Parts: sequence; structure tokens; C-alpha cells
Amino acid sequence: MSTIDRTQLLQELRALASQAGRTESAGQVLNKSSGVSGVQQFSSLFSQALGNVNQLQQQAEGLQTRVEMGDKSVSLVQAMVASQKASIAFQATVQVRNRLVAAYQDIMNMPI
Repeated sequence: MSTIDRTQLLQELRALASQAGRTESAGQVLNKSSGVSGVQQFSSLFSQALGNVNQLQQQAEGLQTRVEMGDKSVSLVQAMVASQKASIAFQATVQVRNRLVAAYQDIMNMPI
């Protein structure tokens, strides 16, 4: 049974934290590329995020299946960590979607 390398996990968490703490806002990132509207850029960015969430969920499902089938090269801890990563990514995506829907509803309810 393999074990999770704690230093590797810590490095991954630090990398994610540094990505989340960047001083560059999403608007600045979107404005860097020229010739594409903000809506198209956001749509592309959101599609990419959905693809990443899907990939994380597939990886977690694959690891869970391997654990259930008795694969000795995959530990239960690895499968659970992958499952939690996929869950957190999915929850974050749902929250972004909920905020977009709320913003759309606010705009639609504004008087003209």
C-alpha cells in the first residue's frame, strides 16, 4: 500500500494558496488578451474550469474504483483526497454559477 508524500501534498496546497492569493484580479487577466469580448473570455474561462472539475471527478472515480477492486498501488487515503479535491472544485463551480444567476436576476429586475 502506497502512502501519500506529506511534503508533496504540502507543496500542492501552497501552490493552490499562492494561485488563490495572486494580486491580479480576474478582470485584469481577462483584459490582457485583445480582440476578444469579455463575455467570450469569461465563457472560455468558465468552460475551462468546468473541464478541470470534470477531470478531477473522473480521476477521483478512477481511484475509488481501483481501491474497490483491491489495487494495492492505490491507497484509500489517495482516493479520499482525490474525492475531496473534486468535491471542493465542484462546490466552487456551483457557487460561481449561483452568483452569476443572482447577478443576472438583479440586472433583470432593475427599472429602466
